[in-house]
Amino acid sequence: QVQLAESGGGWVQTGGSLRLSCAASGGTFSSYTMGWFRQAPGKEREFVAGMNWSGISSYRGSVEGRFTISRDNAKNTVYLQMNSLKPEDTAVYYCNVHKSRTDEYWGQGTQVTVST
Repeated sequence: QVQLAESGGGWVQTGGSLRLSCAASGGTFSSYTMGWFRQAPGKEREFVAGMNWSGISSYRGSVEGRFTISRDNAKNTVYLQMNSLKPEDTAVYYCNVHKSRTDEYWGQGTQVTVST
């Protein structure tokens, strides 16, 4: 059974940094795309960053230059380093691992709160 365990969320002031981690278990994920989505109150879930099996990364425009995604295939873990955080980054952040639409897994989410 695949499980994704997220950690690293919390409260930070504007301009601060947080590092999220997501450890996947129950399989081998080196051939999967691993990434992060977020959902703010009253809004739809949105893509934040992703990295495919070959190490190619992509970001939503509003976080590019501030967030960095990385992965450690030996540990089945994906990270999201978030710098220069803004109040609009406040959301529940979800880890996502997928190879196809029918082979996709989600974490339970970790809260990130950025105060002014």
